Amino acid sequence: MSAVREGLPEVRYGRSADERADRRLKVVGSVLGVVLLGVVGWIGWGYVAGQAVSAEVIKFQVVSDTEVKVHLEVRKDASATGVCTLSSQDKEHGEVGRADFTFAQPQARVDEMVSLKTTSRATMIELIGCQPAS
Repeated sequence: MSAVREGLPEVRYGRSADERADRRLKVVGSVLGVVLLGVVGWIGWGYVAGQAVSAEVIKFQVVSDTEVKVHLEVRKDASATGVCTLSSQDKEHGEVGRADFTFAQPQARVDEMVSLKTTSRATMIELIGCQPAS
């Protein structure tokens, strides 16, 4: 009976070119993966840390044809004063009200109901944005 060889002895001939290429691709792929994770983390941190004042509309209630009550949760530095802009729209998506609301409370998280005056019945509220008061 004759024995079949599976491959060349590695000690005698060294690694094949394919094995060296595979190892190089694994190293390059790992380095690029780490760099990509670093870039995504850096961008995310810059976005979160760069927002000195942020807010979220918790709920709103249309009180009448000329008023909407909005429950806002504002997050800011305790020593900062924040200004948030709200817009209301009617059923045809036309703007019927817009106002800036100032939050100067010495807390980092402020829950407050604000009243937005409108020119006609509102069906939607949009938080345009928040920024530190200048």
